[in-house]
Amino acid sequence: MSRESEADLPGEAEASLPGTLPEALRAELVAFRRDLHMHPELGNQEFRTTAAIKARLEKAGLRPRVLESGTGLICDIGDWSGADHSALALRADIDALPIPDTKVDCDYRSTVPDRAHACGHDVHTTVVLGAGLVLADLHRRGELPRPVRLIFQPAEEVLPGGAADVIRTGSLEGVGRIIAVHCDPRVDAGRIGLRHGPITSACDRLELSLDGPGGHTARPHLTTDLVTAAARVVTDVPALVARRFDARAGLVVTWGRIESGHAPNVIPQHAELSGTVRCLDINAWRQAPDLIHEAVQEVAVMHRAKPEINYIRGVPPVVNDPVVTELLHDSMVARRGVKSVEDTEQSLGGEDFSWYLEHVPGAMARLGVRRPGDLTVRDLHQGDFDADEHAITVGVELFTAAALLDARMRVLDAAGR
Repeated sequence: MSRESEADLPGEAEASLPGTLPEALRAELVAFRRDLHMHPELGNQEFRTTAAIKARLEKAGLRPRVLESGTGLICDIGDWSGADHSALALRADIDALPIPDTKVDCDYRSTVPDRAHACGHDVHTTVVLGAGLVLADLHRRGELPRPVRLIFQPAEEVLPGGAADVIRTGSLEGVGRIIAVHCDPRVDAGRIGLRHGPITSACDRLELSLDGPGGHTARPHLTTDLVTAAARVVTDVPALVARRFDARAGLVVTWGRIESGHAPNVIPQHAELSGTVRCLDINAWRQAPDLIHEAVQEVAVMHRAKPEINYIRGVPPVVNDPVVTELLHDSMVARRGVKSVEDTEQSLGGEDFSWYLEHVPGAMARLGVRRPGDLTVRDLHQGDFDADEHAITVGVELFTAAALLDARMRVLDAAGR
């Protein structure tokens, strides 16, 4: 056997690493995922989803706790009597998106109009559920050395994200590390993408209104020409901001809506704009509101418009902890070999998993969901999104390996390696 083919085999740890996914449970999880896919629910409305997760965990003899809001739940596995703030948490987001499911020839497409699991949260949920069931079985056999917490979080798609609400319930008490996956349609099923440091962007929302006396388009000099003022805000504010931040921070202001006026010969008295602020660097993200306020004021005043600014905080970047990232790397290599892990770039998408990382170290992996050999270009947040369901097996075994290797890592750390 060549060295190249040897390198693609699971690592030596696999021989002593339990927690692979039994075939019967794999089939059940695929069916569970398809049921969620057919019944998507928006953020803070995930009552059916929550009930389904709860029922399956209780069937396994576990005691999940539904959050006070009535959606989302927490479930502990293992012996927490001696927990010393070092348990591993597995997080899944459970909400869907307000877009139609446009897949064809798919017998598990959404049955709810204008609702779809187009970001893969049904896969994330199924992966954490499956990992929890396998880990619970390991605990019953005395093979789970440290406790694990499952976090099924609502409202990831609703700024500033449901993570902050979950954290306020005390869900991170006793947790030392947290991990998650996010579906990636650019990565083949059977593989994951990893990155040290920032892996997603900060994402905030910017809403502006501009006001001033309107009038006849024949006499713009007697008015505040709000259409021109709004147009200059659209073009000049991003340019100003780009010169007031280090370019390496990757801060971008992008407009998604501009609205003003009702007639071609009337200069309006009011204009509205909204968009997003995305940023790759957490320190620049913290400075962004003040500097963007300044830029908007400067441009608006120059055109005699009165601005009102509503800067809505979203989420900071997800910054992967290097130790936890290596844990995910080693776990995947132990299961599927070194070729199952690839480097991934930082995304400008936002993810409220970042709020957990403000409290405990953690990391997110990109879970490949593209069918190997499929050349169709798909993306998240599109109505035709779907996943190769082999990714469920991969995700479950990644998480179960991480729970076992995390315990070994802590023993080595305690012994000074």
